[in-house]
Amino acid sequence: MEKDQIADLLRDGSEVTALARAALLGGGVGIVWGGATASESLVKVYRRRLGLTRRTGQETLGLERAVELLSGYGSPIRIGQVTSPGGHWVYMLFLSEDAESLIACTGVRQPR
Repeated sequence: MEKDQIADLLRDGSEVTALARAALLGGGVGIVWGGATASESLVKVYRRRLGLTRRTGQETLGLERAVELLSGYGSPIRIGQVTSPGGHWVYMLFLSEDAESLIACTGVRQPR
């Protein structure tokens, strides 16, 4: 998937998607992987990550909302990622199986 196609998906009006889009268009790297994953598996993984980031104080954006949205989705999900220039933030993108729409986005500040 091309950079402009990924950027077009990041237009839901939320702060985290706006930041992911700006990071991508500002020189970041974006990727969408092939294949899909069961939404139930992703809910388990990201619910655990939410708890871990709360305990450790790692800064995140939109993680709680992403878990909520994934919990209610119920269909296979494709995963993408945007890494900001300099690698300070990584944004996970959760897309419909056909990668035509964004389901959720979350960002996590990378420790330095």
